[in-house]
Amino acid sequence: MVRLTRPRVLMVVIAALLLAYAFAPAPVSPSGGGTGAASGPPTKAESGAVVPAGADGPALQLAAGLFPPAGRTFFGVMTEKGPYDFTAVDRFAAAAKRQPQVLLFGVGWESGTFDRVLFDRIKDRGMLPMLGWEPWDHHVDQAARKQEKLTVRQIDRLRSTQPRYRLSRIADGDFDSYLRSWAAGVKSLGYPVAIRFAHEMNGDWYPWCEKVNGNRPGDYVEAWRHVHDLFERAGATNVIWVWSPNARWSKTTANLAQLYPGDDYVDWVGTTGYYGTGAWSEYWSFDAIFGPTIAEIRTFSRRPLVVTETGASDVGGRKAEWIRETFRTLPKHREVIGLIWFEVDKELDWRIAGSPAASAAFADSVAAPRFDVRWSPDLLPRTDLEE
Repeated sequence: MVRLTRPRVLMVVIAALLLAYAFAPAPVSPSGGGTGAASGPPTKAESGAVVPAGADGPALQLAAGLFPPAGRTFFGVMTEKGPYDFTAVDRFAAAAKRQPQVLLFGVGWESGTFDRVLFDRIKDRGMLPMLGWEPWDHHVDQAARKQEKLTVRQIDRLRSTQPRYRLSRIADGDFDSYLRSWAAGVKSLGYPVAIRFAHEMNGDWYPWCEKVNGNRPGDYVEAWRHVHDLFERAGATNVIWVWSPNARWSKTTANLAQLYPGDDYVDWVGTTGYYGTGAWSEYWSFDAIFGPTIAEIRTFSRRPLVVTETGASDVGGRKAEWIRETFRTLPKHREVIGLIWFEVDKELDWRIAGSPAASAAFADSVAAPRFDVRWSPDLLPRTDLEE
């Protein structure tokens, strides 16, 4: 993905504005954009508009805008059916009183062939597609969950043991034909797509975690770089690569720096965490859940950060409170450029649409100007933090 720093963007925009001052530009209509809320029509710099350089001069292509703009934070959603059925997305948007700008959906390697329709459906609704790309057979997980009397940890061990999907096999090229088919498909889209590859790699519940499945230290980074480089060689440079560990839940959690492929291989860093389950079954604030992980990531990466998966249950009756506190906290973290809500009733009800109080808390929070963001296919991802 092309790296755009803030100074470079400003230089291009200033130069273009000087030309626009000297020569009257033709009217411009905003492109793309779907139904996302915004404070007004995009500027020419935001829309990548073409401005005439004069009666006899060549047209000048202005720089594309960034997503999200500096000082703004996007919010997105993940639902059970994703782009296969937008019913839950529509309910979430109605509850939030705003259109989300990102839709995250998962695809497993065992049965997940590239399907352009899924990406175009998301794009046509004014949302950035984010693919949760999972190198495993998810049917093993489904079968384990159906077995009676198994504990959560026993289910984890069953689903994480899939020798076919060892990280070394990915790095050695055993899946290259499959990867090339996806790279060609993603390239053909012609607009940005985020790929969250092999998330929560610092745990032990997926076959791509280094602690399980016969994987060894260093295998994760090698596998990541292999997949990334194959896409680059195929010309699929429209990918926003998203690296997303689980939020640190104990002092024994894996050292994240050892699992990080490097800023040359990652565009957005991320993290996943929930209030109301597991280690955070009691009330934990956003900073208590995510703060240590964000601080650790900042020691080895300067990429913008996205909370790639979060939610809150109402087990303790404080779901709405947690939502309000979380959105009040986000502006304090200048590295956080986005948050994706897990809008699913799975084991616990994480949905905002399932609770009037949670809906009101979420809607009030994202009504703030900071979350007044739009996405369209002509916007480039912000991959550098402001200095």
